[in-house]
Amino acid sequence: MTQSSCKKFVEVDAPNTQIIRDIVFNSDKTANAAMAAVYTGILQSNPFRSGMSSIQVMGGFSSDELVWHTGGGLQAREFFENAIVSSNTSILNIWGECYNLIYRANAILEGLSQSTGVTETTRNQLTGEALFIRAFINFYLVNLFGDVPLITNTDYKANAQVIRNSRVEVYNQIIADLKSADGKMASGYSSTNNERVTPSRYAARALLARVYLFTGDWVLAEAQATLVIDETALYQLENNLNDIFRKNSKEAIWQLKPVNSTYTNEGQTYILTGPPSSVSLRDELVNSFETGDNRKAMWTASVSAPAGTFYYPFKYKERSSNSTGAEYSMVLRLAEQYLIRAEARAKQGKLLGANSAEFDINIIRNRAGLSNTTVTTPGDMFLAIEMERKFELFTEWGHRWLDLKRNDRANDILSLLKSGWSVNDQFYPIPRTELLINGNLTQNPGY
Repeated sequence: MTQSSCKKFVEVDAPNTQIIRDIVFNSDKTANAAMAAVYTGILQSNPFRSGMSSIQVMGGFSSDELVWHTGGGLQAREFFENAIVSSNTSILNIWGECYNLIYRANAILEGLSQSTGVTETTRNQLTGEALFIRAFINFYLVNLFGDVPLITNTDYKANAQVIRNSRVEVYNQIIADLKSADGKMASGYSSTNNERVTPSRYAARALLARVYLFTGDWVLAEAQATLVIDETALYQLENNLNDIFRKNSKEAIWQLKPVNSTYTNEGQTYILTGPPSSVSLRDELVNSFETGDNRKAMWTASVSAPAGTFYYPFKYKERSSNSTGAEYSMVLRLAEQYLIRAEARAKQGKLLGANSAEFDINIIRNRAGLSNTTVTTPGDMFLAIEMERKFELFTEWGHRWLDLKRNDRANDILSLLKSGWSVNDQFYPIPRTELLINGNLTQNPGY
């Protein structure tokens, strides 16, 4: 089912563990096992495992969330200083392992389409899941690198000579995949004990709401977010902030279950027991919370050392072998949908009153222990939403990095923090190795 993570699909011949479709897809049981291997691959891949080489951490370094320390290595330092070179191995890992996961999703789709041994119900569900995964990976590729190759099959010879598709083309494919996934996946959760570790129809709708927001389709972004928010039988905001990141949280739309451990990589990566060796929170972030914001009190913590006080994200509470296994990695959650809808409504001029941006951000603010917003003008409302996203979603899946870029705020904010900041730093470089292998690929400006 898997390829070696160090071999990218664009540079090798037929994968040496290529799926034998008539065996893997001869029953519901084997087909489900093949899809389960994809989720394991996500959790074991550098970009998505929430460790030091992940999109979460690298996005935090690239933006104004995290501070790099020497134990993080020189590769991570380049993200922190926004001085990435195209030979950076973390860039190569993000690119290569994302396309490895897309290969796996494409292999599932092709295998299911040709199988006669899988029931229709299972075929639809797994097809939807594979389409969702492909869309999810492509979303991060297009936001981190800009124009990227759009791969929709497992033809390794053709894929070795791909070109970069425009961001519009990639987003169109993402939208098509998510719409198709919505029509195929179940509304509820099919995993053991109804754990939320496989995406449902509402995961597709939640990601589609985000995609519409990023592409400026405010009406559809509001509509998709509303579909998720209104599904109150499945999703509700947790009243206790410390319950949000626990497994099977009512707020969870999609989570990932830790592999071979009782704690999440987020907990292991972020929680400090002494002076930081690799990563900590920026003081500026911690100090910018409003007075009385429970997110600061419950989602950040600190350690004292001779060198000073160091803050760290404390959304996840467990990090060691004696952990209880009570937490799963959160990928999509309900609070983001309220913030998506707030922004989409503000862009349509729905600022105040019922069914407005004000209504949605007040729900998030009140849950954090804050009073209602007092802003009334469009400019102030957009800034208020930006701040709520900053404090609600910090260190989760690169949200802050992507928000600064899509809202054209990266230059204004990061140029004040980083002496070497350049407008070209908003997209990561295409890995040098890939350019050498495939002459049809081109480099991003500034690299």
